[in-house]
Amino acid sequence: MEYAGFWRRFTAGLIDGIVVSIIAGIIYVCLGLWTWLSLGDTVEQGEAIAFLAAFSLLALVGCWLYWALMESSDMQATLGKMALGIVVTDLEGRRISFGKATGRHFGKIISTLILFVGFIMVSCTAKKQALHDMMAECLVVKRQ
Repeated sequence: MEYAGFWRRFTAGLIDGIVVSIIAGIIYVCLGLWTWLSLGDTVEQGEAIAFLAAFSLLALVGCWLYWALMESSDMQATLGKMALGIVVTDLEGRRISFGKATGRHFGKIISTLILFVGFIMVSCTAKKQALHDMMAECLVVKRQ
């Protein structure tokens, strides 16, 4: 197996971020227009806060499902990873389960909270694993 390095993974993440942002933006505009058209100018501050909270929850669930479903699918990759020719596997090179993909996704929170050191670890480890990869016992490798 040839492990995927930091810059390849970073670029794949950037592509995924753009894709998810575009989809979220379209959904946000549609929901905002629907709310505005159905409620008009009578929207109270509490309703606006509730709308934003509901959208934030929807975005959180949507992001989780995007990454976990794509990486645990037969493709083993998100759109960004597919574009860069990399896949997520378990330590033996097999497709990961939805549960493992979920753990890997939420492990990225820890990788982020420690000032992105969890992501930078890709450059420093023998198997080019980020902290969340180690936690979920996963590898990111070039597609064969």
